[in-house]
Amino acid sequence: MIQALIGPIANLAGSFMESKIEQTKAKGRVAQAKAEAEAEVMKVAATHEAGWEKIMAQSSDNSWKDEAWTILFIIIIAMCFIPFTQPYVEEGFAALSRTPEWFQWAMYASIGASFGIRGIKGFKK
Repeated sequence: MIQALIGPIANLAGSFMESKIEQTKAKGRVAQAKAEAEAEVMKVAATHEAGWEKIMAQSSDNSWKDEAWTILFIIIIAMCFIPFTQPYVEEGFAALSRTPEWFQWAMYASIGASFGIRGIKGFKK
């Protein structure tokens, strides 16, 4: 009689264990598929980013924008060390601080793009 009960109980336990093993395998396959999808998204994003950088580098080959900003900064820095021009630098920065915020951010974006900083977050740090 005990033998008659052990067989079905063993089969039931075996089925339960097989079910748990399959569930665990399924969870593993889902996790692997998710990881592979995330890796593919990162790969595509990196490819697009590299392409964008290449296009920007090619378009700035014939541009004087970078040099213009650099020259302007050199002039402003030099004026800070020449006593009779210092008031003009201070007044200029005071005037810039009174411009609308959208203009200031547009100026930051222009300067950042010129020097290769992609995005305003580089200025916020």
